[in-house]
Amino acid sequence: MHIRHVLPALLLLFTLGACQQAPQADVASVTTAQAVAPTEGARLTLDTAHSQVEWVGTKPTGKHHGRFKLSSGTLYMTADSVSGGHFVINMRSLENIDLLSDTTMKNKLESELKGSQFLDVNQFPEATFDVTGISRCLPGNGDGLIMKDATHIVKGNLTIRQVTKNISFPVKIDIAKQHVITDANFNIDRTLWGMTYRTDKSMQDKLINATVNISLHIVANR
Repeated sequence: MHIRHVLPALLLLFTLGACQQAPQADVASVTTAQAVAPTEGARLTLDTAHSQVEWVGTKPTGKHHGRFKLSSGTLYMTADSVSGGHFVINMRSLENIDLLSDTTMKNKLESELKGSQFLDVNQFPEATFDVTGISRCLPGNGDGLIMKDATHIVKGNLTIRQVTKNISFPVKIDIAKQHVITDANFNIDRTLWGMTYRTDKSMQDKLINATVNISLHIVANR
């Protein structure tokens, strides 16, 4: 094959591969569910109006961006340090935010993601996250992290569709007089929670990447 035919083909393959990649972020470590320690310390209530979970899903032809609302949650503090937490995510609140000008496509995407082959929100309307451990990012410990301003590593049991896995990811915790704000951004493999729909790479342009990018913004009032 002549080089002038080979180069466009290689460029096309590279472009398709690039489109399938989730945003650059730390990859959450995933293990089996862990025991949740008894809660101790001062109890802080989640500010649901200012807290949210955002997601980015990718495919060969592009990406979509959306969010979930949190139904409720609690942070626990001991000696001015976050020591635990429990959060409930309203899966029915899933909303796409990049197709606001195309109502038909927005509704179609949301229906597909909420359907039985993905989140199955009618059967599983809530997801939960229970903190099982928090450790500080000491000097040198976070050298390999993409999230350079991380202050802690959080471990917790994430339950989606009644499947529970323990995940670990870096977070930035900001403790102020009136509130505690926690931010995180990481990538996670949705197939580990049984969501394998359209992950077969032979589907080409109908493929949906198994890796999903998650951003957390958690506000708890003191």
